[in-house]
Amino acid sequence: MSQADKLLYTAHVHTTGGREGGAARSSDGRLDIRLSQPGTPGPGTNPEQLFAAGWSSCFESAIGLAARKQKVSLPAGMAIDAEVDLSLIGGAYTLGARLHVSLPGLPHDVAQSLVDEADRLCPYSRATRGNIDVAITVA
Repeated sequence: MSQADKLLYTAHVHTTGGREGGAARSSDGRLDIRLSQPGTPGPGTNPEQLFAAGWSSCFESAIGLAARKQKVSLPAGMAIDAEVDLSLIGGAYTLGARLHVSLPGLPHDVAQSLVDEADRLCPYSRATRGNIDVAITVA
């Protein structure tokens, strides 16, 4: 791992049991969840839901940064619907993702410009680029 110019934050999470009824808890106690297999009636969430929540919230913040740079006011109804797929391809598990961005009231070209810039800024987008299938659309 390369050395960061300025480390901004490190998350510490302790996980036990994995997808089969496991649990995950952050060192500060703000995250304390149960884990379940995707698509089962188990009581917990799953890594794909957590990834979708993390990426979409980070991406929305990146849109805000892009909007400030471009001096664009964001609409109150801004939202992102994230979908993360867990697939089996050729015997290997893989992920795929779609982010559907809604910026109601903004002209499509302005919204697309913000989304394109956010895709360059967002560390989740940068981490997945070229590694999994991703589609980002503007509603």
